[in-house]
Amino acid sequence: MEYCLFTEPQQGATYDDQLAFAQAGERTGFTGFFRSDHYLRMGEGDPFPGPTDAWTTLAGIARETSTIRIGTLVSSVTYRVPGILAIQVAQIDAMSGGRAELGLGTGWFEQEHLAYGIPFPSKRFDLLEEQLELINGLWATPADEKYSFDGANYQLKDAPALPRTVQERIPVIVGGSGPRRTPNLAARFATEFNMGFQTESVIAEKFENVRKACQGVGRDPESLKLSVALPTLAAASEAELERRATNIGTTLAEFRGETNITGGAEQIIEKVGRLVDLGAQRIYFQLLDMRDIEQVEFLGAEVLPHLPR
Repeated sequence: MEYCLFTEPQQGATYDDQLAFAQAGERTGFTGFFRSDHYLRMGEGDPFPGPTDAWTTLAGIARETSTIRIGTLVSSVTYRVPGILAIQVAQIDAMSGGRAELGLGTGWFEQEHLAYGIPFPSKRFDLLEEQLELINGLWATPADEKYSFDGANYQLKDAPALPRTVQERIPVIVGGSGPRRTPNLAARFATEFNMGFQTESVIAEKFENVRKACQGVGRDPESLKLSVALPTLAAASEAELERRATNIGTTLAEFRGETNITGGAEQIIEKVGRLVDLGAQRIYFQLLDMRDIEQVEFLGAEVLPHLPR
C-alpha cells in the first residue's frame, strides 16, 4: 500500500507553501506529493497569490526533497504538446533521482483556457489517446534509435529518445469515471488507474470495469495499480475538524458523507480499510489547506502507522 498527499495549489498557494507541504509529507512518511495542474482558482475567494505551473513547481521540489515521489493528478492534454511534456517529465525524473510520475487527462475546466488563451477543443479523448501512445513511445525507444509518430493530431519525425529517464518506466496515471474509453486507455497505456471523488460503490464498479478492460486487451489486471483520491479532513477533535472545514470554505456537516475521508484516526483507518478491501493499492489524501502543515503531521503520526501496508 502507498499513501500520498494530493493538493490543489490553484486555490491559493505559493511555491514555498507547496515545498513546505511536500517536505512535511516526506518527513512524516508519505509515499508521494501530487498536485493538480490548473491555472485558475475554482469558485469564489481570494485569487492571490495566483497560479503556479505544475511542472515548474515539481522541478523545484525535486531538488529540495530526496525520497517522496512527485507528480500531477492530472495534467491536461490541452496545456502542452506531448513531445515537450515528455522532455519535461524525463528531466524532472533525472532531477529527482527517479521519482517522477505523470498523471494525464483530457482536461475539463474551460474557464481557465479562456482566461489564458489555451485552445479548448470540444473533443479531447483522441488527443489523450495519442499523447499517451506518443509519450510512452518516446520513453521506451532505445537511446541509439529515433522515434516517429504519425497521428491525426500529432506528428513526430525522427525524434531522439532523449533525455533518458532514470526509471525504467516512468509511472503513468490515467483516471476518470468514463464507462468505456477511460478504462480502455488505462489498460493500454497506464501503470495506474485512479478513481477520484466517488462513493465506495462507484469505486468498486469502476475498478471492475478497468479489470475487464485489461482482460480485453490481453493484459494481466494485476499489473495495473488501482488508486483512489478523496477529499480529506483529519483531526483529533470535532472542534478541530470544524475549524479545518471553515478554513477551506465549508462546514463539517457539508463535508461529511459517503465519499470524503473525514474524522479522527479511528474513522480514517476504517475508511481506508474499506478502500483497500475494494482493491485500492494507493490512497491520495486530498488536503485543500496547504498552510495547514499540522494536518499533514497528524496524518503522519496518528494515522499512517496504523494503515495497511
